[in-house]
Amino acid sequence: MDFKPGHTVGIDLGTTFSTLAHLDDEGNPVAIANEDDSVETPSLILLAESGHVIVGPNRQRAAMEDPEHVVERVKRHMGNAEFKRTFDGREITPEFLSALILKKLRQDGEKRLGKIGNAVITVPYYFNDARRKATQDAGQIAGLNVIDIINEPTAATLTYAWKRGELGAGAGEKKPHLALVYDLGGGTFDVTVVRYTPNHFQVLATDGDVRLGGVDWNDRLVDFVAEEFMSKHGIDPRESPETLHLLRHDTDQAKIALSEGTSASITCRVRGKANTVQVSREQFQDMTADLLQRTADTALLVLEQAEVKPEELDAIVLVGGSTLMPAVPKMLEQLTGKEPYQGLSPHTAVAQGAAIHAAILEAKFRGESSTMADRIKKLLSNVKQEEVNSHGLGVAARNPKSGKTINHVMIPRNSKLPIEVRRTFATSEANQQRVNVKVIEGDAPDPAACSLLGNCRITGLPENLPKGSPIEVVYAFDASGRVRVSATDKTGGKEATIEIERRGGLSDGQINAFTSLADKYRVD
Repeated sequence: MDFKPGHTVGIDLGTTFSTLAHLDDEGNPVAIANEDDSVETPSLILLAESGHVIVGPNRQRAAMEDPEHVVERVKRHMGNAEFKRTFDGREITPEFLSALILKKLRQDGEKRLGKIGNAVITVPYYFNDARRKATQDAGQIAGLNVIDIINEPTAATLTYAWKRGELGAGAGEKKPHLALVYDLGGGTFDVTVVRYTPNHFQVLATDGDVRLGGVDWNDRLVDFVAEEFMSKHGIDPRESPETLHLLRHDTDQAKIALSEGTSASITCRVRGKANTVQVSREQFQDMTADLLQRTADTALLVLEQAEVKPEELDAIVLVGGSTLMPAVPKMLEQLTGKEPYQGLSPHTAVAQGAAIHAAILEAKFRGESSTMADRIKKLLSNVKQEEVNSHGLGVAARNPKSGKTINHVMIPRNSKLPIEVRRTFATSEANQQRVNVKVIEGDAPDPAACSLLGNCRITGLPENLPKGSPIEVVYAFDASGRVRVSATDKTGGKEATIEIERRGGLSDGQINAFTSLADKYRVD
């Protein structure tokens, strides 16, 4: 890890909104407002014209554009090799699109802080290796030195502990606390159980869904309004991209209104026809009850995996704007018998935690200094964090009894990180020069039900190895959940060359090309 000149910040790169934060001179994690004086920047991109993009336009502006020029919910496509858009005659990827959001955050942040050189970027705990790499690549393309990625629930726990005065040297009692972090954002969902003291944070278990979030609640309202419109006028408003953008905006506002009051009205207009529907909070909760139940089931599963009973929890921590829906804290209180803590901003807590984590890393890197900010960071330098992996790691192997290919899990989910395991393979023929292993993320026995991380090619083996020569392969997760593989010839002790051909990930050449391209674009 190395630090470049400039400020070090934390960034919550969200599905619907993104936020940048830093540790101020008094040691407080502070969200930095953008040029519109808002601490949240919509993760909506308008590919306006050649060499020009707009990040964070309002829905009304987006609705006036060709739908091919508007990109949203990019986070849900991170690590997906199949998702591409064409702009300026070039094929662009989720990494590049996310980099445009990050570039906007950096630009706005530099207007208030000065040069930004380093960043910690948050990811949902349930992001796999491909999505984590895509996030790191996006930061690099945006011109940031990504010193680490941190899981969103861990970041939120750091903010919670700071808010309670339970973080770092000189903090309160050393008795361990147990917290359940329920993170329901715009597009992703995680539940994590954390045991912590002022200087030690340990994740016990986690689970989630990268395709469940507040936008799914919004979409239920969109469908409700659309079906009412169809029954009255025989027209499906969802078929009009312009109307769909406006509907998504209006239903989001209605969801907020239903969190604050008991009813909301939504008007839909298409082809000169209009219809207004009234929605009660009770109706909204009924049409989304199955979504909420999915989060409840996950929470119970994580408690079981952590071997923690609900009554043993010291706190329920809510993160993500969607937790402002009244049904969420009510469900969690019924589930655990404990009233959720709502003293954090669900919009900025994750970015603030990333800023704290960034300060911890910087304090450990730079050592003691005389400035006020660095003295504060020094207080955090002894904070230790322990994560677990959200996905198992295995290899495709043939079952000798059935002859079928199975997922041989080597590192199960929720193993303490960092971790490595060693497995010995035998060469199948004399003078074998290479070994090919399919590396899989997931815990299901069937490889088809898991994610193929990529093909791991072991080359450069010594010449004249006899058939059956042992090759030791080391598979590992680092502290941030990234996968590493190495191999050694056990006969002569020579380390072989390892190359993981990651499925769908950007190559160094592609990253460099996108970085140059991002430099040419004006982001407003």
